[in-house]
Amino acid sequence: MEQIKLDALMREEIGSRKIGRVRREDFIPAVVYGENQKNTLVKVDRKVFERIERAHHGESIVLYLNVLEADKKPQDYAAIIKEIQHDPVTDRILHVDFNRISLTKEIEVKVPIVSKGEAIGVKQEGGVLDHVLWELEVICLPTKIPVHIEVDVSQLKTNDSIHIKDLVLPEGVKTKQNPDSILFAVKPPMKQIEPEAAAAVEEGAAKAEPEVIKEKKDKVEGKEVAAKDAKDAKETKDKKPAEGQAAPKGK
Repeated sequence: MEQIKLDALMREEIGSRKIGRVRREDFIPAVVYGENQKNTLVKVDRKVFERIERAHHGESIVLYLNVLEADKKPQDYAAIIKEIQHDPVTDRILHVDFNRISLTKEIEVKVPIVSKGEAIGVKQEGGVLDHVLWELEVICLPTKIPVHIEVDVSQLKTNDSIHIKDLVLPEGVKTKQNPDSILFAVKPPMKQIEPEAAAAVEEGAAKAEPEVIKEKKDKVEGKEVAAKDAKDAKETKDKKPAEGQAAPKGK
């Protein structure tokens, strides 16, 4: 495995104001946690750490921390990245947590799963490759952590799948995850509506819309006619001579 070295300076700054000054000086505040060991407050050069993070993004890597403290002898730690905190707006790295580890003791880490090849079910049958599980939790020595787990999907046909139990892991690497969990599967192509059927659907929709409009129009016109008839009847009644009253004589 590649040895990635990272210098870290001991720090005494705590509190938001002092931590802000650390960041303004282009350092990233960090903590090195260790089992049965005292936590160590450090800061790392932002440009150096971001370059490492970009080059190994998504990988579980072992860092060899060279911790410097004033005139004291440097301390060397083997560590892995436990967590990276980012600014929610700018995505700038705010803080890093490291876990101090032993190179002779197995650890559990997550490793990316990548596909190799093009599935038969995709290339020849028009199916879709579904990448179900993106990471695998493995147990191994820190020096045995694989960069990724490569899975050959080229022989997958439609409705075929690859499970964890189908994997051949590197020597010294094992996993406790459910062996029946699916890694990759090829789904059948989505059904498409025939052109004639699509045209019929569109024609039906076009016919249905005027009928609805006509129905509403008939209702409105019916109300208008009824209102007009009622008005005419009222006017006729008003003009009719009262009972016992002579009708006006014509000229």
